[in-house]
Amino acid sequence: MSMALKQVFNKDRTFRPKRKFEPGTQRFDLHKKAQASLNAGLDLKMAVQLPHGEDLNDWVAVHVVDFFNRINLIYGTISDSCTDQTCPVMSGGPRYEYRWQDEHKYKKPTALSAPKYMSLLMDWIEVQINNENIFPTNVGTPFPKTFMQVAKKILSRLFRVFVHVYIHHFDRVSQMGAEAHVNTCYKHFYYFVTEFNLTDHKELEPLKEMTSRMCH
Repeated sequence: MSMALKQVFNKDRTFRPKRKFEPGTQRFDLHKKAQASLNAGLDLKMAVQLPHGEDLNDWVAVHVVDFFNRINLIYGTISDSCTDQTCPVMSGGPRYEYRWQDEHKYKKPTALSAPKYMSLLMDWIEVQINNENIFPTNVGTPFPKTFMQVAKKILSRLFRVFVHVYIHHFDRVSQMGAEAHVNTCYKHFYYFVTEFNLTDHKELEPLKEMTSRMCH
């Protein structure tokens, strides 16, 4: 990792406090297992596979939180060059525009600047992953029937962060020496969502050509 990148990652540039897993819980053990696979240099395609005997909901929950933390950090590294002036629309090139919708202020899909969209997105995800009724932390507390649906929505929206960063800010990523780090994170994310069919293929379209070069 370059010195410039280390300095950025050492500053707390994330928008939100990290959601951590409590030691001694099953989810903490799974998180450690996932990290150990990555640290051991295990092929990313293999690393995302559900470990024998583990629950899919738990495995997905661990990865949703981990990807939220990591993608939040990636966006934080380029956020100074993503402003209302440079990115008045949240987009992925001229063909893809993302509109924000939620259950509160924006009940209809609304065009927003990229930084405004990102801020709302990170707020919304943080609320979901800290909601015990959706992401239960106690072992034995069942996941709700809607869990996978919520996880898919979170991951689909996080994918849009990659789209925006790659298409509009990759020069900044390269300038900071963060290219390899971001590419590895993207590959890990891509292999995970495709392994468990957690993102619609149409969401993956904007980075299709790049993905085919990088991941196949």
